[in-house]
Amino acid sequence: MAAKTKYELRIGMATREAFGRALVELGRENKDVVVCDADLSKSTMVHFFAKEFPERFFSCGIAEANMVAIGGGLASSGKIPFVASFSAFVLNKGFEQLRVTVAFPGTNVKVVGTHSGISIGEDGPSQMSIEDLSLACALPGFTVISPADEVSMAAFVRLAAAHVGPVFLRAGRVKVPIIYLPGQEFVIGKAFELVEGSDITLIAHGLMVAESIRAAELLEEEGISARVLDMPTLKPLDTDAIGKAAAETGAIVVSEEHLVDGGLGVRVAQAAAERHPCVMEFVGLTNYAESGTPEGLLEKYGLTAANVASAARRALRRKK
Repeated sequence: MAAKTKYELRIGMATREAFGRALVELGRENKDVVVCDADLSKSTMVHFFAKEFPERFFSCGIAEANMVAIGGGLASSGKIPFVASFSAFVLNKGFEQLRVTVAFPGTNVKVVGTHSGISIGEDGPSQMSIEDLSLACALPGFTVISPADEVSMAAFVRLAAAHVGPVFLRAGRVKVPIIYLPGQEFVIGKAFELVEGSDITLIAHGLMVAESIRAAELLEEEGISARVLDMPTLKPLDTDAIGKAAAETGAIVVSEEHLVDGGLGVRVAQAAAERHPCVMEFVGLTNYAESGTPEGLLEKYGLTAANVASAARRALRRKK
């Protein structure tokens, strides 16, 4: 019998806004926190920080590569720089500098990529970052985090600042459901079991966490017990939680608003193969999207609860 889910999801703020507001609070507490911007402060929400701490805000113009290098220099001078832009720009345009001035020397830079995935909507594919997590995970020494809601984002902003070393923090444009209660404690490198289940495990990050919870509710109506894991930290990965889920449920579905090649699914599959191989299905992107409403794009490209539930049914048929 499926375990009864306990979530009544209501829409909260976008994780990019939660990042911007948490950054201001952090700035009030720590004078070493500084921000580098690539002429997108109102979009990335670092304009809140700029308004309150203009002397600690560095406008680098439309030049993400330079911005990253400046962040590396500030970190080498003892500051805690948050360098922010759209994920598509800071990862793609700034990758060489991320490699040479951040990853290789291990500087204490916090890279924030907003407008991730295809849910940015009408801005179109040139600004949709669907490769960012694979690029960030490829950088040695980087911690890579993709929070699911405003509560977890606010917590991970603080954890990123406290962590010594490079961090990539992924944020989205659209408002997302609130999953966690205020005051929830988070740990870098740990997954969170949101729904108990014994037949299959649904693993996700970002906005697909809420869709996985909804998928578990759909499956529950069919008598299927689906465990839901929020995996906010892609690197380091909670391999213990993955191994436990694989052993106890025997089937896993990984869902993400990212290319299935190189995303969380690949990392989960590697961890499962090393610990307890099991049936797996993957819900994600295989190509670039197009301009459209966020809702329409998520529907067209298969990033909904119904798609996650369908993948779970396929996995369960294979499991039998």
